Amino acid sequence: MNPIEITSVDDPRIKVFAKLTEAQLRNSLNPDDGLFIAESPKVIRVALNAGLDPVALLCEEKHIDGDAADIIARVPEVPVYTGQREVLAAITGYTLTRGVLCAMRRPVLPSVEELSASARRVVVIDDVSDTTNIGAIFRSAAALGMDAVFMGPTACDPLNRRAVRVSMGSVFLIPWTRLDGGLDQLKKYGFKTVAMALRHDSVEISDPVLKNEPKLAIVMGTEGEGLPIETIDSSDYVVKIPMHNGVDSLNVAAASAIAFYALSLR
Repeated sequence: MNPIEITSVDDPRIKVFAKLTEAQLRNSLNPDDGLFIAESPKVIRVALNAGLDPVALLCEEKHIDGDAADIIARVPEVPVYTGQREVLAAITGYTLTRGVLCAMRRPVLPSVEELSASARRVVVIDDVSDTTNIGAIFRSAAALGMDAVFMGPTACDPLNRRAVRVSMGSVFLIPWTRLDGGLDQLKKYGFKTVAMALRHDSVEISDPVLKNEPKLAIVMGTEGEGLPIETIDSSDYVVKIPMHNGVDSLNVAAASAIAFYALSLR
């Protein structure tokens, strides 16, 4: 495929990179046509290795024979659009990280039952809306021994461009799906639920009873308010990370990394 020079932000061939919002990319009316954007050569390689399907590449000219050369060689049937750095920044609205974007088809999500069958340690992300935190949680979950991630109905899309980039492609390394039936849906598959919350009846995260549970679902709450009281009350365990020096809590991404490390079976 010969690179296609783009000189106008109005070129209809690159509307996926220039015109479509995250909501339009997801295409909730026709999920099978949904797309997402992977940014930077490293992240794109992780996505390709995970079997995701590329649709188009947008690449700075200098990277065609450089950082993106191996990617272009792997997907010769995919159109490669290119231009000067300033032109691409005008198209996308931001300066590209490492100069390469790839539009990809959204994968079909597995069912809750499918992911629960063999999983022993999973994370439930409840109402976390910050894309940076979502990306960091996924990176920690993949690195620290979680088997799957379940997204609450109002949690941010893990395939948001920034979430994908912050995760360094880890969103492609650990299976995930939406959890629309609440925690009872996981309890049906044998999970004991762990609400991460600082409360008077919390047990410390080092409590050995937690390690001995065969199946745990670690529930992480939103950045500001934490978990809803009804979620905490309905959980099998309320677990805390002990705080010192007057610090009252940790950012949800930092807390998740500690929880995954402490409760993982690996």
